[in-house]
Amino acid sequence: MELAIIGLGKMGMNMATRLVRGGHRVVGYARTAATVDEAINNGAEGANSLEEVVNKLNSPRIVWVMVPAGKTTDDTIDQLSNLMSKGDIIIDGGNSNYKDSARHAAQLEPKGIEFLDCGTSGGIWGISEGYSLMIGGKPEVVEKMRPIFETLAPGADKGWGRMGPHGSGHFVKMIHNGIEYGMMQAFAEGFSIMKAKKEFELDLSQISHVWQHGSVVRSWLLDLAANALDEDTQLKDIKPWVADSGEGRWTVFESIDLDVPAPIITLALQMRFVSRDDENYTARMLSALRNQFGGHAIKKAE
Repeated sequence: MELAIIGLGKMGMNMATRLVRGGHRVVGYARTAATVDEAINNGAEGANSLEEVVNKLNSPRIVWVMVPAGKTTDDTIDQLSNLMSKGDIIIDGGNSNYKDSARHAAQLEPKGIEFLDCGTSGGIWGISEGYSLMIGGKPEVVEKMRPIFETLAPGADKGWGRMGPHGSGHFVKMIHNGIEYGMMQAFAEGFSIMKAKKEFELDLSQISHVWQHGSVVRSWLLDLAANALDEDTQLKDIKPWVADSGEGRWTVFESIDLDVPAPIITLALQMRFVSRDDENYTARMLSALRNQFGGHAIKKAE
């Protein structure tokens, strides 16, 4: 098949390359010429504008959008909606909010442009291992895109599927990432406790490799932890500052809206906030309160 990929960051570039290797014709577009040149070197065709992207594709056109969620995705889909025709297909493979995806589908429907939201997981390893694809949209449109999904997924019959109507793909991906927050936090806490047990002189790298075989906690995240610990068990070159993406917050918001308790995911998100608080006014206030009510000692700032 042939399609365009808009957005050639780490994920978009690797996906374009995997599709080319799978025999698909890919037109790549990014805002920087150097990035487009890299895609060309990887076997894709390049384009310098959205107009050129659309003109290079045969009808029905397929455009996979892989740009940051929010305004950038909104603007890209708006522009494409004015360039594409009835029967064409737009796939949002980024991390859009599922409510935005449902809105995009409704926006495109009067023009006869089909829309799929595709939650995409796999990170930088997806180019070799394949991607997990969680798709929302009409069954018949998903079926038309089967050759693309089969190429991107780990296998033709595994790692991808239609989740439900428009918005459901990104909804499931949102929950997927919320679960990921909790799992990552648990690994981080466990290794931190072991590191603190100084008298045992535990080799954290060795432990991570022991757990990779036969353990109930073995997983891809554990494999990644092992990679990091092999490089430096102290992680001394990494600042203890952890970003969060929209999906973790959206998962927590959704749990509140649905009255579904999600304490682990919520606390995992909150711990990322703590990592970014160099001032830590909360701890200062706690210390001050203990001193005020009980005369407990406080440590003076240097």
